[in-house]
Amino acid sequence: MRGALIRLRRTTGLPVAFGGLVEPDRGQVRISELNGARTMALRSLAVTSGNGLGGKTVALARPCAVTDYSASRQISHEYDAAVAAEGLRSVLAVPVVVRRRVRGVLYGALRTAQPLGDRTLNAAVEAARDVEQSLVVRDEAQGLLVAAREPEAGAAWEQVREAHGALRALAPRVADPELRAELLAVCDTLAAAPAPGPAAGGVRLTPRELDVVVCVAGGATNAVAAERLGLRAETVKAYLRSAMRKLGAHTRLEAVVAARRAGLLP
Repeated sequence: MRGALIRLRRTTGLPVAFGGLVEPDRGQVRISELNGARTMALRSLAVTSGNGLGGKTVALARPCAVTDYSASRQISHEYDAAVAAEGLRSVLAVPVVVRRRVRGVLYGALRTAQPLGDRTLNAAVEAARDVEQSLVVRDEAQGLLVAAREPEAGAAWEQVREAHGALRALAPRVADPELRAELLAVCDTLAAAPAPGPAAGGVRLTPRELDVVVCVAGGATNAVAAERLGLRAETVKAYLRSAMRKLGAHTRLEAVVAARRAGLLP
């Protein structure tokens, strides 16, 4: 959310952006992130579905905007005091939708009453898409971790390993550095999940060394790993050789086993 708001302001020039996620147990949006705000009037504000601009966005599951918030007849006015305290006039709100369910709202605002054009609205929609992707990845990771702890954990654990490998291969292709960092954080969460067998920490691999070992763990040859990671086969071989040395392994299989024991792989 924080990264999406920063990008929204950078791409549109809007002076203020804020947002929050839906609280599952209450069905309301809690404003948790502010960027460019001068006051704390909006922080922790709870927005109920149907109320105000954000609540209308949640109810309709589509972007909404007003040119002059306090004077608009298109919305209800439960939150006028907080909006006025921050000095906001033109405001847009965009829903964060995952699997047809609104999970949050991103807002952008001006301190003057003037129309917000299509370029600004499109940038806000793109920022919301970034949050949606992050939530999808997080949901998938959490689901796999829960499944891995079920009684029939063997097959589920293979799903965790497959997901870990896919995410590690995907991360280098993500241009946005913040989203890439979040993907890698999810990978770390998967790798840290309790797997059967003894664990032995202390081994540190570089991100690329770990990417290669993950590919090898999934049965990829050096050529296939190179294609997935966008590297040359010789480069993959060099990374694998370095990783094996750090792990004290003499074969590719030993490297994978050692990496799992060190908690580097799920």
